[in-house]
Amino acid sequence: MNRKLAVIGLVGAVLTTLSGIAVEVLVKPASDVSDTMWSYPWSSDAIVPVSILYAGFHLLVLLGMLAVVRAMGSRGGRIGAMLAVAGTFVLLVAELASIPIAGQRLDDTGPQIVGPVFGLGVALTAVGLLVAGVAVLRSDDWTGWRRYAPLAAGIWSFLLIGVSMTSAIALGVAIYGVTLCVLFAAVYPHQSTVSSEPQLRARIDH
Repeated sequence: MNRKLAVIGLVGAVLTTLSGIAVEVLVKPASDVSDTMWSYPWSSDAIVPVSILYAGFHLLVLLGMLAVVRAMGSRGGRIGAMLAVAGTFVLLVAELASIPIAGQRLDDTGPQIVGPVFGLGVALTAVGLLVAGVAVLRSDDWTGWRRYAPLAAGIWSFLLIGVSMTSAIALGVAIYGVTLCVLFAAVYPHQSTVSSEPQLRARIDH
């Protein structure tokens, strides 16, 4: 089950990466939408299906984050990974909240509310992955390059908070997707440590 969740997360991460690249390379250069609009670089009509699509990407990533939770061997690591799950869920909600404000300007009330929700989602994800990353480095549960994957994803998620305030946000999202690809690839070989603990206790008690 854990490997299936990791694969689902990897699919979401790949789609996130490709969407960020597509926006940076294809959509932005061809857009005639003002960057003062919430929907930029998409039109107010296009942002509706795009937001739904992005929410779907976040859902796939969220399921992948559950694999990260299950692969953590320590309580601190699981708490951190659960924060990342919560952050991803907040991002999903923020995407859906973008639909009613598709035609508004950045300085309108709707974007002033929804914008910080995106920020909260990224911040929770960053803090969670940083905590999980430190926990992994302190343990011997992950080996080789894999043990650095959660921390790397957390560091970029933290930097993404600043990048999201610039015109390079699409590129920043693409890099975020790449770090998630590495994270879910690192998680894939790990069996769930959560489900194995009760079995171990049962054998000892028996």
